[in-house]
Amino acid sequence: MLTLVPTPIGNIEDITFRALRALKQANIILCEDTRVTKKLLTLLSDRFSETFQAKLISFHEHNQYLFLQKIDPNFFDQNVAYVSDAGMPGISDPGTALVRYAQEYGIDYEVLPGPTAFVTAYVASGFEEKEFCFFAFLPHKGKAREEKIRQLLASPNNSVLYESPHRLVKLLEQIASADPDRELFLAKELTKKYETFFKGSAKELSEKLSKETIKGEWVVVIQGSQQKDSTLSLDIEDIMVLPLPKKEKAKLLSKISDKSIKEWYSILNNS
Repeated sequence: MLTLVPTPIGNIEDITFRALRALKQANIILCEDTRVTKKLLTLLSDRFSETFQAKLISFHEHNQYLFLQKIDPNFFDQNVAYVSDAGMPGISDPGTALVRYAQEYGIDYEVLPGPTAFVTAYVASGFEEKEFCFFAFLPHKGKAREEKIRQLLASPNNSVLYESPHRLVKLLEQIASADPDRELFLAKELTKKYETFFKGSAKELSEKLSKETIKGEWVVVIQGSQQKDSTLSLDIEDIMVLPLPKKEKAKLLSKISDKSIKEWYSILNNS
């Protein structure tokens, strides 16, 4: 049995009863970082008087595929849990590789619900739109990063992403340069002692935070593009009533259907 176990993103009291039970019953805990997990288990043991006997095994983005190649599916005949460093497994960590492995070999698995930084930040943002895109971490530099920023700024949907402290100001400068009035929401150190929220235009936040020492973990919510789509959309009925020569109509109709220009021209001549 494989269980993906969410862990707190900052506040130890956000652990769930189900997560505690899964960790307590686990024979093996696969960890994104065994040092982080060992510290977490110590905190949980002290706070909730629980005892954890599982063996900790490293499972991260650099060894995940080699690890899965070496094991046999019966490895999961025991209780195996997977935890990332913080938050929901499978979001910006190797958890999805384990799920695919379980699906391929018919291994029973479950995913426990729990803390997720980008959902928490989006709720805190106050943006009313229900649809949004999650980008996790952007590429660190170069054309790939620039292209991704252009993509999210052009999207009509709000965007949510994670950013490291040493790249945050640069991100704000890039957004402010492209669209100074774009509304942003920033969440710093969610659920932790120094949790802080910022909301304002890209220009305002860029100027404000460029004067501060940036530390901690950040979630950035970017309002979707407010530009209206000026593309004209026509269907077959719209084109049929246009005062155009039949050849021109046939060309337009062929572009929005599976019929050729010749077929549409014949239909128009016989109508």
